[in-house]
Amino acid sequence: RSSYSCCYFVLPCCFFDFHGKYSRRQSKKTQYREYLDFVAQVGFVCGFHVEEDCLRIPSTKRVSFVGKSRTYPPAERALIDKQITQFIDSRRTCAVATCDRRVGFKHKDHCGVLCEEAGSDLPEDETETAGTIWMPGFQPREKVEQIRNCASLPRDFVDEVVLNVANLLLNAAPQKSCSDTLDGNMNTWNQGESLSLREVAEHLNKETLKKLKSEYGGLQTLLKNNHQVFEVLNGRVHIRDWRKEKPPSKTKPEVKRRLSAEAFKTRLCWFFIHHPDGCSLPSEACPYAHGTEELR
Repeated sequence: RSSYSCCYFVLPCCFFDFHGKYSRRQSKKTQYREYLDFVAQVGFVCGFHVEEDCLRIPSTKRVSFVGKSRTYPPAERALIDKQITQFIDSRRTCAVATCDRRVGFKHKDHCGVLCEEAGSDLPEDETETAGTIWMPGFQPREKVEQIRNCASLPRDFVDEVVLNVANLLLNAAPQKSCSDTLDGNMNTWNQGESLSLREVAEHLNKETLKKLKSEYGGLQTLLKNNHQVFEVLNGRVHIRDWRKEKPPSKTKPEVKRRLSAEAFKTRLCWFFIHHPDGCSLPSEACPYAHGTEELR
């Protein structure tokens, strides 16, 4: 719905409609093929000659569509825009969309005399500059998209939430402890308890929740971003025990294994600094720095 001279290329991947997940309407086709046909139909309804191509890329989803030219003259833009609006509204109400591709190929046959009348509804300046203006009522997204995956939140705010949630899990009863030898002494390392995301949220203040609500995924995204400290599985939050993490695969080439073993430590170990029992791993086995002197 941008300018008349607009061309497009699209590589369909995830199955989404205009207003949510795409709902299948046929069982004789694969889900991928049915979705491809839907994306092509959108191009036809929007008045494009749609061409299909298969990219030479290492992916199972490599069928693309290209729209390089329109099927109607500039004077019929207003009528096609109405057609597009009706199509979008029909998808919104989950009505069965027409499979008649004549809408995309034979606009004159489909529209009849109305096509000729539609051109007269356009202001003169719009008709003259048909290739340079936006369609009426179309609002493109902003050039700079706002990052809302918790990555742009203030570092001190994130650190405070991480510490609060970790203390909540560590102080929850009953506490889970794992017997192990830490620094040569027979101690137990407190793994804490697991709590649901809802239970964790109930213990956070309103201001924190309000700030997280504006981010995609909210609390869950923030906790998953802090992979070093937390493990989120099936809606429950756990303190991560690095002793249970799988060691690097032995099938890696020798060069990659050597580079992995000699990797520089660029971040401090959260457990070494904040956990009451320290880190569950000795310094040489921990992928994070036990003190600033280990940082590179």
